[in-house]
Amino acid sequence: MTNPILNTDSYKHSHFLQYPPGTEKVYSYIESRGGMDDRFILFGLQAYIKKCLMQVPTVDEINQAGAIVRAHGLPFNEKGWYDLNRLGYWPLEIKALPEGTLVPSHVPCVTVENTDERFAWLTSFIETGLLRAVWYPSTVATISWSAIQIIKKYLNETCCAPDWETTILPFRLHDFGARGVSSDQSAALGGLAHLVNSMGSDTMVALIAAIEFYNAKGVVAYSIPAMEHSTVTAWGQEDEAGAYSNMVDKFSGVENGLYAAVSDSYDIINAVNKIWGDALRLRVIEGKAILVVRPDSGVPEKVVVMVLNLLGDKFGFTINAKGYKVLHPRVRVIQGDGINLWSIPVILEAVKQSGWSTENIAMGMGGQLLQGCNRDTLKWAMKTSWVQVNGVGRDVFKNPVTDPGKASKKGRFAVVREDGTLKCYPEAGHEKDNLLCMVYRNSKLYVDHNFDDVRARARGEIVDMRKAA
Repeated sequence: MTNPILNTDSYKHSHFLQYPPGTEKVYSYIESRGGMDDRFILFGLQAYIKKCLMQVPTVDEINQAGAIVRAHGLPFNEKGWYDLNRLGYWPLEIKALPEGTLVPSHVPCVTVENTDERFAWLTSFIETGLLRAVWYPSTVATISWSAIQIIKKYLNETCCAPDWETTILPFRLHDFGARGVSSDQSAALGGLAHLVNSMGSDTMVALIAAIEFYNAKGVVAYSIPAMEHSTVTAWGQEDEAGAYSNMVDKFSGVENGLYAAVSDSYDIINAVNKIWGDALRLRVIEGKAILVVRPDSGVPEKVVVMVLNLLGDKFGFTINAKGYKVLHPRVRVIQGDGINLWSIPVILEAVKQSGWSTENIAMGMGGQLLQGCNRDTLKWAMKTSWVQVNGVGRDVFKNPVTDPGKASKKGRFAVVREDGTLKCYPEAGHEKDNLLCMVYRNSKLYVDHNFDDVRARARGEIVDMRKAA
């Protein structure tokens, strides 16, 4: 599964025979053509480059690929791959906007072209891996960013806690998606894409990806001890209180800590009213950590408000300066069932209309965060827009009469910031202000992003995007 020559669509193996005679260069670009949103967070390119483009295919990989491709029914570019092996590097140049940038749709975010005229076929050959490496983490980062913008809006309207943008918001969308994705690689890249915007995650492979691909110096996200249904039901329904009491024993003594308890294995009303609210109430209040009650079934907006009301009745609350209720500081709620971009505003509006501040609740988002997307969510495409044949450059494009929305750009591009907005122009005449920076050339990495800088860029804290490194 790691042979780079096989990391492509089958038909790509026949394309080296299809370009016009004398084709010397092929220049292509990646863009989002809209879809779910008219903007996106660029992320993931650096991981692909470090994983896939720093070492050329070995002789063994060429031989393996050749046997498979021919048996598969396609011609094999044996000379081209042996030439690449002897060359010792991938003869490609990749330019891109700095990762973490919020980019309008229809603005090219990555360009790629060959640097050696013998390898014009290579630009489009890597499309499968390169486009996938950009569209998936960028789409997850965009879903995460969009969800957090919704939460931010409601916090701004209902919360009075000091510095809530740095102390509360980064922990209000938690990644529950590791088990809901198709592979550990998806979990790592998608989980890391979420962490561009958040500091809450249960997807541990994302922590390793941050270190391996984005120079993180340590852990970039945090989690807390939490129950699952097995650790509740193992006690039996007759001793449900014992399961919760054990959580208090083990975790409530941690200074400034948190511990989460899924509480709907049987009857969440009874669990909140009778067990948490009566039998364990004083121990929770007298503890040093925060109990986070988790409902896990029912209609989310109704159940969340119900649990807030029950906890408010049992543990008490205060009214903040904006007129919204804030639970006792030892209890909070996390909703981890049915969370997506459409349910989050419905839940938070119901919470607000019931008089509660958004700071009382966190969200746990699973499959809809890391797996609830595809290439068409943001209509991603990689297209060739310029070629050089026998020393002459020419613009190329597609423009299907049956679908104008699939028309592609032509030429070579620059991306320029004007009046706070990124715009696309022809490359000629915009070389100095072009924000498409060279990040890779001939197996050398020219920009090596630090994950903290990617996060800062996504928050809008780095103004000059040419400071990419």
